[in-house]
Amino acid sequence: MSEVLREEAGHKGRFYMEDEGNPMGEITYTMAGESLMIVDHTHVEDAYRGNGVGKKILMYIIEFARESGFRILPLCPFASSVFARNKTIRDVLS
Repeated sequence: MSEVLREEAGHKGRFYMEDEGNPMGEITYTMAGESLMIVDHTHVEDAYRGNGVGKKILMYIIEFARESGFRILPLCPFASSVFARNKTIRDVLS
């Protein structure tokens, strides 16, 4: 599977995956202050649904948050549900 990429513009950004230039999925966020990342939306293209794309992106974000000292506030229903099901990733929750 493809690698997770990141782009940021000001206090907003996204983590995303592509397959040979074709979008697979993305999770968007807004930074609130220096250390709070608000995860606000997840989108996975229909052709890639059910293949773990959203979860792979979210797990990448969690590792990024751990390395950067960020906390995550999951307002997105998908991200919130993953945190609710997995206790081992809750250390980054705000």
